Amino acid sequence: MTNWIDTVTPNSIEDVQSAVSGTSHCLAHGNRSKPGLASAPRSTTYLDTRALTGILEYEPAEYTITARAGTPISEVEAALAENGQYLPFDPPLAQHGATLGGTIAAGLSGSGRYRYGGVRDFLIGVRFVDGQGQLVRGGGKVVKNAAGFDIPKLMVGSLGRLGVLVEASFKVFPRPQSYATLTATYPTISDALGALHKAADARMELEALDLVLDRVDGLRTLPTLWVRLGGLEGVMPQRLAQLRSVLGAGDVMDGFVETASWQAGREFSWVPAGGALAKVALTPSRIVALEEKLATTKALRRYAVGGNLAWIAWPAAIAELDTLLTAENLSGLVIRGVTEQPRIGVQTGQVFARRIKQALDPAGRFLAL
Repeated sequence: MTNWIDTVTPNSIEDVQSAVSGTSHCLAHGNRSKPGLASAPRSTTYLDTRALTGILEYEPAEYTITARAGTPISEVEAALAENGQYLPFDPPLAQHGATLGGTIAAGLSGSGRYRYGGVRDFLIGVRFVDGQGQLVRGGGKVVKNAAGFDIPKLMVGSLGRLGVLVEASFKVFPRPQSYATLTATYPTISDALGALHKAADARMELEALDLVLDRVDGLRTLPTLWVRLGGLEGVMPQRLAQLRSVLGAGDVMDGFVETASWQAGREFSWVPAGGALAKVALTPSRIVALEEKLATTKALRRYAVGGNLAWIAWPAAIAELDTLLTAENLSGLVIRGVTEQPRIGVQTGQVFARRIKQALDPAGRFLAL
């Protein structure tokens, strides 16, 4: 459980620096759209960054945008939409109030990551306050920056353990003119994975490729492949016909229903209220083994980004999922749910991570990695 002994709401970067310098342990937090990442010991001071909001610079012709870390993703998306642009990494939980800083710190990307890459591929600059209260800048506000150590990438997935993000710059893309999705249902997970590989190898510039396991009765699930196309509206029927020939079947989903379905996916509307949610990195070749373990549970799951990412809605104690992932040699991150440690399963790269933390937070003001 999270038990804050104090809450500080900084209104400026200087306030953040003072707050960090004046506390022994602190954790930054935005709109709490990812409560599983907000657990902290009783001695932790909570830094509410929601007042650090607003778009600072937006250059549509340069395809770059800079905003304060507490700015809601939805606000950024609305500004970009006015110029036919968007964040291709498809940041989740925008309708739940997700902020730029929280999205970077959690390292979260949606299904659109399949074609264009994740949040780390679009982040070009950050400013953050380190554990000594110093303001640190990494990267810049334009796509072409000077060579050097890529500090912005360090902040992706850092969970607020390396510093308090106060500003971020992204490169953006033109939004496709239209979208359409082909869905195909298969009798077994192996059949669905076979189709997934066919779609991935078709070289059709797919926008997204997800494998959805819908519960139909009891513990039985029905694997359905969702393949999304984006581009010019005039050639969409031809591209859909080509995709259907690759898969051998499929139903077309387009228009409002198509948009709403993917939106529901990235907002995790399929996760039961109050249930835990974990993000698990894997490869398509490991899905069958994981499914053998999950099939006897009541867990709901979706495999996104061509089967390289699993979203698992877990109905029991998170410690049980931790044990399961460890046995499968997989790593997970708890997005929702009660947990003392959001990172579960097997953890790698800790030696390097601790060296970075020692450099940026020598006094240990932020939570341990």
